[in-house]
Amino acid sequence: MVLNSGKYKLKPQYQRPCRRRRPEPPALHTLVNSIVFFDIAIQGESLGCISFELFADKVLKTAESFRALSTGKKGFGYKGACFHRIILGFMCQGGDFTRHNGTGGKSIYGEKFHDENFILKHMGPGILSTANAGPNTNGSQFFICTAKTEWLDGKHVVFGKVKEGKNIVEAMCFGFRNGKTSKKITIADCGQIL
Repeated sequence: MVLNSGKYKLKPQYQRPCRRRRPEPPALHTLVNSIVFFDIAIQGESLGCISFELFADKVLKTAESFRALSTGKKGFGYKGACFHRIILGFMCQGGDFTRHNGTGGKSIYGEKFHDENFILKHMGPGILSTANAGPNTNGSQFFICTAKTEWLDGKHVVFGKVKEGKNIVEAMCFGFRNGKTSKKITIADCGQIL
C-alpha cells in the first residue's frame, strides 16, 4: 500500500501520541556558606580580625541567625558585645548583647529557638557552636572552641568554624578557671564578607 500516491493520501490508522517529557526537576540551589567577621578589641585596643565560615548547608537556621546578628540586619546584634566567659584550654563565650553578662541575648527568631541538629561535631580548636542552657534554648550566645570538646556533641549545635584569625582567638584567652575574663574583650565591629 502506498501512502502518498499523488491522488490519494491515506491517513495512518494509528498515530502514536507524542511522548511527553517529564518536567525538569526544579533547579537545586546550592547553599553558599556565608563568611562573617569580628574585629576584636581588648580594653578598647584593636587586637585583630577573626573570620568565620557558617555552615548554612548543614544548619541553615542557626547559621542564618548568627549571620544576621553579625550584620545587624534586624536592628540588633553582636557589634559592641563582649566575650563574658573565657576558660583557658576550653573556649571563649560571647553573644549576650542585651545584658553583657551571660544571662541575656536573643536570636532573630525570638528569645530562644530549637536545636536544629547535631550532625557536626566539636572536633577541635576554632569550632563555632551555640551556647545554651539545655535542650532547645539557643539564643544569640555562642562559643569558639580552643580545644577538642567532644563531650559537648549532642548538646550544642556546631554551626561554623574560624576561617582566619585562630591566633586572635588564642590571644583573647585572658581569663580565670571560673571563666571570668581578666580584661574586657569586645566585638568592636562585625559584618559579612561573603
